[in-house]
Amino acid sequence: MSTRKLALSDEILLSVEKPARYIGNEINMVKKDPAAVDVRFCMCFPDVYEIGMSHLGIQILYDMFNQWDDVYCERVYSPWVDLDRIMREKHIPLFALETQDPIKNFDFLGITLQYEMCYTNILQILDLSGIPLKASERTMEDPFVIGGGPCSYNPEPIADFFDMFYIGEGETQYRRMMDEYKEWKKSGGDRIAFLKRAAQIPGIYVPMFYEASYHEDGTLASFEPIVPEAPRTVMKEVEMDMEHTYYPEKPLVPYIKVTQDRVVLEIQRGCIRGCRFCQAGVLYRPIRPRKLEFLKERAIKMLESTGHEEITLSSLSSSDYKELPELVYWLIDECSKNGINIALPSLRIDAFSLDVMSKVQDVRKSSLTFAPEAGSQRMRNVINKGLTEENILNGAMDAFRGGWTRVKLYFMLGLPGETYDDIEEIAILSDKIAREYYTIPKEERKGKVNIVTSTSIFVPKPFTPFQWARMNSQQEAVEKRNFLLGKVKSQLNAKSIKYNCHDADVSVLEGVFARGDRRLNDVILQAYQEGCIYDAWTEYFKYDVWQKSFADHHLTMDFYNDRERSEDELFPWDFIDCGVTKSFLLREYHRAKEAVVTPNCRQQCAGCGAARFGGGVCTEKRENVV
Repeated sequence: MSTRKLALSDEILLSVEKPARYIGNEINMVKKDPAAVDVRFCMCFPDVYEIGMSHLGIQILYDMFNQWDDVYCERVYSPWVDLDRIMREKHIPLFALETQDPIKNFDFLGITLQYEMCYTNILQILDLSGIPLKASERTMEDPFVIGGGPCSYNPEPIADFFDMFYIGEGETQYRRMMDEYKEWKKSGGDRIAFLKRAAQIPGIYVPMFYEASYHEDGTLASFEPIVPEAPRTVMKEVEMDMEHTYYPEKPLVPYIKVTQDRVVLEIQRGCIRGCRFCQAGVLYRPIRPRKLEFLKERAIKMLESTGHEEITLSSLSSSDYKELPELVYWLIDECSKNGINIALPSLRIDAFSLDVMSKVQDVRKSSLTFAPEAGSQRMRNVINKGLTEENILNGAMDAFRGGWTRVKLYFMLGLPGETYDDIEEIAILSDKIAREYYTIPKEERKGKVNIVTSTSIFVPKPFTPFQWARMNSQQEAVEKRNFLLGKVKSQLNAKSIKYNCHDADVSVLEGVFARGDRRLNDVILQAYQEGCIYDAWTEYFKYDVWQKSFADHHLTMDFYNDRERSEDELFPWDFIDCGVTKSFLLREYHRAKEAVVTPNCRQQCAGCGAARFGGGVCTEKRENVV
């Protein structure tokens, strides 16, 4: 391979913040000769390097693609605003980190969609790469742009910008896609010919092969395929074999500090809990644990190949991993020999968790995290949280006795059916936890107790029981926040409680994009052209530009957020089958309105539909107890 020449001059690199974001060559970076492969694939995370490098999904796909001799997978992240400006001024095309070659020279650009507020950054990536923003305008000279990740479960607000979306887990169908691509290249067909091949691969959705029509009231009237190759329903892809699948032994190690600067061990996929606000809990059903021996072997290999001094476990609900005690105690033994830290995920606070935490954390410095999500028991039942006040107070008390004095509490404001009494209960529960601390005799206490109560604005998401619910307006969110702040200040232990809240403007837009339709593509395009980028970063968020763009396209945010949807409404994402049936989600919505709890998957099967995948928790022997 020829000597690697950086795409940016030293002069430019020295003039931008954190130049290491753009030079590649990190530890475990894969080097191949681009001329010796059939397919060049660039993997993109449309946010700043430090966030993108912390994403496990890209590490898994990067490892998988690069194990194939005929494919070279490289990476690109969103240039930060300082470099963005320079690249536009100097007409420097966006490049991949590995070879520093322009993205436009690749066969595929794969963009992971983790968060709705990154949508303008997708356009930034395409724009700086010199790739036409709309798929319909691309030619044989352009890469195929493919989207994946949780936001691809409602791809409609950004459908125009993508040639295709991969719905589900990447391990299953990408090999077939590479082979189809190679066959197509030999055949000399045009772009449409390849997209027609791709549309026949399970899990692949090609937006230009579908047409939407609308009722006069703005709701979706129909959504139909317009070519025979496009399926009426796209079924999500699920990797059921968690043992013999790809998982990196040599993950990439950045030169600069990133958000997750550690080895990440994915212990299972999916969740048994069935919280009604949680999209991931539905999308990743059924729960599929990895075997203990596989995890031990990977942990050792990844620590050896990276030099990381910290390891963490990844899953939606780690406490539900049946072999968690064995894994964690084994890790403690392994890591203490080598001076490696264990960063624990959020666990249910019980005797085991506290024992483990006291072994792996500096109790004086660390805080314990609880996510009750709602203040009152009624609301916890509405959202199916499966957590009682007694659980919370007992867990906090055990922690205080174990020497912890800092507690973080996470709640949501604006949940369906919430009253001001329910909101006040957030302040009361925060105070009750502080009171528990002060029941410990003074001589046994370790200083004051610190409680940090944080709220975010609830955003209804597709493929959850709350996909029918209305979302609170910005004004309602602000009023509720102010009300709660007043209630926190009036508590007996107000001095011990700190209240943090999330920005309402951003949440409103997130809500629109989460459940939006194709008409939003032009709104997003205009907002981008008028300077919107890095919308997830408060300092760059331009709410007024977004409002203008909606008005210019005769659309309102209220249409998407400020109404409860009728039970028979056709949703923009209804053509996707995520494995969980719409009838199950509707049944759960009705149970939420009645504040009825649905048991978790291990206690009792609720018939969600995921049993069709034939594995995971669905085939486990049922237990009568958690």
